[in-house]
Amino acid sequence: MAQAAVDVAEDEIRDTDAQLMWRLRAGDEGALGELYDRHASLAFGLALRIVRDRAAAEEVVQDSFLTLWRQAAHYAPDRATCRSWICTIVRSRAIDRLRRSASKEARDAQLADDLAGLCDTWQLADESLRAQAVHRAVESLPQEQRQVLELAYFLGLSQTEISERTGAPLGTVKGRTRLALQRLRTELAGATQPEEVER
Repeated sequence: MAQAAVDVAEDEIRDTDAQLMWRLRAGDEGALGELYDRHASLAFGLALRIVRDRAAAEEVVQDSFLTLWRQAAHYAPDRATCRSWICTIVRSRAIDRLRRSASKEARDAQLADDLAGLCDTWQLADESLRAQAVHRAVESLPQEQRQVLELAYFLGLSQTEISERTGAPLGTVKGRTRLALQRLRTELAGATQPEEVER
């Protein structure tokens, strides 16, 4: 007896859903509201199971019922119940949402990689330009000053050791070092400043 009552209730719902779909085809907004009230929780549960995010599931349900409104004329009651058709729409919209999200995440990751690569490229270019400027500035020094810097920076010799190796007095080594550093500072200050853009 209880099963018969359930069958009758389902038939009434189906009949009512079919009637609502006919009203929906005719442009009755009230029919859409009734279908929403009747099937929104089912649609939300299905969408949530697929997209696994409440806000996204709510958007999927909203989009699904908008699709239901727009495509009411395509509903064929002999092919599916209204409830099945709504579930099919929700499933399709939820999968579309997942694909868009995955695609957006992939694009965002690619953009981040591209920007990181671009930053690395600019940094390498800047370092290369600075190295070239330093090399040109060192090459422009007189031989005695360049020799003192090369011995100090590349071989790690102290000024006393440079004096002993070159045979120049310690005061002369200190003077050459000071003059070389001043000249490099002047040369590099102009070389590392950004160029003015003419307008």
